[in-house]
Amino acid sequence: MKQHKLLLILLFPVFFTSCSSQDKKQVAGKTAFQIKMNRKFKDASTTPLTKRALKKFKGLNFFPVDEKYKVVGKFVRTSNEPPKSFPTTTERIVVYRKYGELYFTIDNNSLKLNVYKDEFPIRGFEQHLFLPFLDKTNGTYSYRGGRFVDIQTSDIAIDGSITIDFNNAYNPYCSYNENYSCPIIPRENYLDIEIKAGVMIYKK
Repeated sequence: MKQHKLLLILLFPVFFTSCSSQDKKQVAGKTAFQIKMNRKFKDASTTPLTKRALKKFKGLNFFPVDEKYKVVGKFVRTSNEPPKSFPTTTERIVVYRKYGELYFTIDNNSLKLNVYKDEFPIRGFEQHLFLPFLDKTNGTYSYRGGRFVDIQTSDIAIDGSITIDFNNAYNPYCSYNENYSCPIIPRENYLDIEIKAGVMIYKK
C-alpha cells in the first residue's frame, strides 16, 4: 500500500508538468479559422513573420465574430474575360482572369465583388479562386492594402449560390513581412462599408 502511495506521489508532479506544458502549447482563437491562423503563425516553418517578430508573437488580433458577415451570395460566371496582369507590392507581375461576379447584401447594402482565378496556379491550387476586397476599415482597423477570403470552385452551388464568411478574411503576407510579394487589390473590389470581421491590422 505504501508503495502505491509513493508511486502516486512520484507520478503527480510528472502529470502536472505535462498538463502545464500542454497549456503552454495551446493556440489562441475562438473559431477553427482563428486557431488555424495562429498555429500557422506560431510555426517557424509556416509563419510569414520575421524571426524577430516571431519571438514576440502571441497571437493575431481578430474582430469579434459577427454572423452578419457570413453571407449567402449569388455568383454569376463570366465568360470570354481576357487575362489581366496584376501589379504586386514588388516588381513581380501576376496574371489573373476574371472568373465571375459575386452579389450579396450586408445591412441592406447591395454589394458586388469580382472573383478571379490564377492563370498559372501552383499544383494543388487549381480550384482556388481569388477573392480580394477593400473596405472602409482599411488603414485604421484593418490592413491598408485590403484582405482576402479563400473560396474554391466547389463552393459554388449548381444554382449559383455561395456562402462567403468575412469572419475568415485575412491579411496578405506582405503586411507582415516586406519580403513577400502580394497582388495589389483592384479598386473595383472596394466595398463602401466597414467589414469589421476577420483579421485586424498587424501592429509591428
